[in-house]
Order: sequence, then structure tokens, then C-alpha cells
Amino acid sequence: MKIRRHYLALRQHYAQIRDGEPFEATTGELSGVIDCTHRNMVMLLKRMQEERWLTWEAKRGRGNRSTLCFLASVEQTALQEAQELIERSDLRAALALLQSLEEQGGAREQFQQWLSGQFGFHSERRGAARSDILRFPLAQTIYTLDPAATHYAGESHLVAQLFDGLVRMDVQGQGIIPHLAHAWDTDETRTLWTFYLRKGVLFHHGRAMVASDVKYSLERLRKLAPNGLYSWAYGDIADIETPDETTVRIRLAHRNETFLSFLSTNRASIVPQDVCESSGDEFGLRPVGTGPFRLTGNEQGVWVLEAFGSYFQGRGFLDRVEVWTMDGEGGNQEASRMPAFQVMHNVRMADAASGGWQQIRQSGMTCKFLTVNELKDGPLRNPRFRAALSAAIDRDALLGLLSGDVLERAESFWPIEVEPAASDDLGRRRAAYDTGQVGASNGVATPEQRRQPIEPYGSASLSAAEMPIASSQAPAGPAAAGDLRDKLRLATIPQYAADASIIRQLCGQAGIDVDIQFLPAELFKGEARMSADLLLFAVMLDEHRELRLVDLYRSLQQHTLPDMRLWLDQAIEHVLAEPDPARRRNLFLAIEEKLMDQGALVLLYRKHLKTAFQPNVRGIALESLSWVRFRDLWFVPDMQEEQAR
Repeated sequence: MKIRRHYLALRQHYAQIRDGEPFEATTGELSGVIDCTHRNMVMLLKRMQEERWLTWEAKRGRGNRSTLCFLASVEQTALQEAQELIERSDLRAALALLQSLEEQGGAREQFQQWLSGQFGFHSERRGAARSDILRFPLAQTIYTLDPAATHYAGESHLVAQLFDGLVRMDVQGQGIIPHLAHAWDTDETRTLWTFYLRKGVLFHHGRAMVASDVKYSLERLRKLAPNGLYSWAYGDIADIETPDETTVRIRLAHRNETFLSFLSTNRASIVPQDVCESSGDEFGLRPVGTGPFRLTGNEQGVWVLEAFGSYFQGRGFLDRVEVWTMDGEGGNQEASRMPAFQVMHNVRMADAASGGWQQIRQSGMTCKFLTVNELKDGPLRNPRFRAALSAAIDRDALLGLLSGDVLERAESFWPIEVEPAASDDLGRRRAAYDTGQVGASNGVATPEQRRQPIEPYGSASLSAAEMPIASSQAPAGPAAAGDLRDKLRLATIPQYAADASIIRQLCGQAGIDVDIQFLPAELFKGEARMSADLLLFAVMLDEHRELRLVDLYRSLQQHTLPDMRLWLDQAIEHVLAEPDPARRRNLFLAIEEKLMDQGALVLLYRKHLKTAFQPNVRGIALESLSWVRFRDLWFVPDMQEEQAR
């Protein structure tokens, strides 16, 4: 309530006064603190005294000093106010309140303990009917739920609950299966794809999906995100025809064996033309799709999804899902502070601390890496200095300084085991690309060879012409070779600040000075990063690994030298034209090894995470980005709670 916030303002203003310690103040001074009139201040003091938050002994006459004594602690008052805000679903105001009381650690801790009890599975009964609700925190802000504009994993996950694509990946992530399209075929050139749509699929606003919506969705994607994720895939669409309401023909400018995989991503979700055109820029905040859940609320950081009863694959078990965006307050917590809700993603829970939780190791993983901006002058133009930089970032030391569920050295974007039968083809894969002008293959590096330490960087290993300019303050000798007059600039996104700090620390120990530049995710792939020497980023290695790697290599082309840019163009063309998945993998490996050999790509580490859930959760099946599909979740009610009701 507002009066409680007035009390907190007074209590903070007189923070040096202890609870129970009387002091003198005028009503004029007090009204100045909370910016109200003398009369209103008198009324507020009376009400606060009735609530037993303080005692107030007034003395007659304006300007006379009255005696005031605070009784209610800041911690308990703040906790009560935050709880009341949460009950009104005003999450942001509750978190802002506690943020303003940063020094009141006790209140924040108590609030987190109380808040954790609000998450999880709950049942509400209205007569004989039971409504099943899942509430969980998301440690990030949701900026948009427009499939064409999402940048973050949490946004992508919610898009998957609200929208559908023409096709989707199977649960194992091994193959493409029908979805909004019940069938498809392609011609001999594999550039003309024809999709046959299901009849009677409804958007959330009640209109049936038709072929023109599919055409509009893909053309809108090209218009709104010409350089967005997978833009190389949808940007290669030459033409889209809709012979009737249930048929869509898509002609590609070039053969692309990953096109079906692209159509299974959230980026290719089908949106309703009428709603998009009427909503304009607001569509991301009021999205309408065909998915198993529809958005019914978005207030103060709480996104409310309700089951869509007309979903073409059947209604989900849950009735409502509430996603509380915590902005880092409630997610990814250590086991010692584990909140008590039933499903958690990306947790760091040791086996000893898992208790009654069941855990699934997610099939996907993230891989952190560095790339070099070859277009910028400086010591990184020298391949031997690149090798020195890689050696400076000791991977064992890096893993020791990081925390997470499962961390391992990154030897490759792919599993390092190679079947013996494929070894000959693996050894020849660069021959499919190299013409002799770009550089000959040095053979295939085995995992054991990749683990060998790189030759240390020192004055003895470089000629005078190759030596970077040393700082005048640097000591003489081999160690000085890494000290640069100008710092190397490393660009990354704010979410990777911890990794960037560790890399700067390790490089600094080797005499290589690194400065860090943070860019928002939506700007990182653009021109803003081109002033940096090094780029720190990550790639998700999941069922869409091929798409993500092509996207990565297309991005790398923006800051590679012309010869490498041409080579990458040819290499990617080979990948996209290859129908055999095993051969495509070998072609991908060739690209990776070429970049690593030239020091243009420095792999750091891979990170596996787990999804943890309580035994009463049923229907756990992980989808893209290793989130659960809400539609499949159901819960076994606690029998004691049921009997108590």
C-alpha cells in the first residue's frame, strides 16, 4: 500500500536513527521528505501510528518539534510491501523496491525465500473444476515475442509456445516431421519446395490459417530482419506462390539442404497477416499465433499464457503458465539457494545437493569462442601472434575460474569421435574446397594433437619485423613481446562479461593487454563490432547445429580477408549442396579446421547444462534450446494437499 512506501521513505531518510530510539522532528521536515502538505503529513502520521509502525507525540504550533519513534523495521516493512506488490502481479515494482534497499540484505533474502514458494505448480479449484497453473521465473527481460525480432533464449522459448512452423524437429532432434504442413515434396533440383497445409488450423484470434499467411510470414521476415538470424536461408527465397489456400510453393535461388531445418526454427513461425498489419510494431507485445498457448497478459514483467482450446494437435494439460521475468533476481541460482519450483532450466546442481530432484542432461550445449577481426591493422594480422594469444588463454586455468554444471575444453563444434570408416573421407574433405591459391591442407588434426600446447610466444620465436611494438614501461626480454602500446579491444555482449574478464586476466598474465567493449546482442552482428580486434561469442550446438554454424561462418565473413571470404563462400556452397548428413559434417569440420589452423577461430570451452524437475512432474521432453514444451507437462497432485482441500 502507498502509506507503507511513505513509511519506508521516512525510515530511509532517518536511517541513522535506530528502531525504538525517540527523536525530534517537525511535521514540515517530515512532509518535505515525502513531498506532501502539512495537513496530509499529520494524517499519515496518525495512520502510521494506528498501524503501530511508529509513535508520534505532536506539539502544537507550526514549527514546533514533535517526538517521533520508529517501531517497524525497514526489512519487515519492505518485505510486506514487496509481497503485496507480488500479489497484485506487480513484479517489477517489488524488485525495484528491494533494489532501492540494497543495503537491507535481510529483506532481500527473506523476500527471495518467500518468492520461491510462489513458483511451481499450483491448482485452483472453482467448484468441481480444477485449474492447473505453472509459474516460473525467467532471469532476463522479455523485449519482444515477434518471431522476426527475438534475440534471447527466453524469448525464443516463449515464441515456441505461441507459434508453429510448417515443419518441426522430432523429439530426438534427428529428423524433420510434419506440423502446419501435413506433407511436402521437392523437384529434382531441390530448389522448388511444395508444402500442403492442414485444414482448419486456427490462429488465436479465431481465423483459419491459409497459404497467404505462410507467404506473408516469410516475406515479412525478409523485410523486417534482412540481416537477422538465418537471413542467408530466407534471403535465398526467390519466389513464393500460393495456387490455393492449402498449397505453398517456395522456389530457392540456390540449392539448400538445410532449408527444411530452417523452416522448423522459431524464426520461421507462421503469423497472421491481418493481425500483423493492424498491430504494426506492437505485434511483439501482443503476439497471435497458432501455438498451444495464447498470450493473455503482459503486465509489470509477468507474461501470462493460457491454453489454446482449439489447438490443432489437442489441448495441453496445463491451463495457465505465468512467466515472471526476474532480471537476474531469480534464475540460474546455486543449489544452496535453489527455489522450490518443480521445473528448472540451466541449473548448477551438484549430485550431492540434488536431493529428490531428477535431472536430465540437455542434449544441446553452448560453445564459447574467439574470432579475429582480420580487417583491422595490428599484431593479430600475424598468425604467430594469434597462436601466442591462444596459448595465453590457458584452457585448464579458464575452466578452473569458470562455474557451471558441466564444463569441458572445446576441441571442436562437433563430437570429436570420428568413425574409422569415415577417416579417409575426413582426410580428403579440404580437397573439396582448396584450389591451391588459398593454401594447402596440413592434414587433419586429431583430438590428441589439438590438446598439445602451442609454442610459447616470445622474442626468440619472432623476427624483428614480426615483433609487435612494446610499451616503454614494459620489461625487456621475451615477456615484453606481448606488451602492446595499444590495447587489444575485445567486443562481446553484456551477458558474457564474466568470460571476457577471465580472458583479459589470462592474457594480462602473458603481457597481452586487453580492453573490453560491450555491445547489445542486436548490435553485435552489425558494424558496431568492426572496431574491435577480437570478438567473444557463443554458438548453441543443438539439433539446429548446421544452421547455427552456417550462420556463424557467414558472420565471420564480414571480418575476414578477401581470400578467406571467397574460400568460405565456396565451402558453404559445398555444405548446402551436399545431401548426405555424414558428408556435410565432414565439410563443416574442414571449415572449422581451416579457421583454427590460421588462428581466425579460437575455441575456448563447451558447457553442458541440465534440466531438473520434481518427481511429480510428468511429460518432460526437451525441445530446441533444451526447454520443455509446456503443452506436454502435467502434474501428479499432492494427495495430502488434495485431502486438505
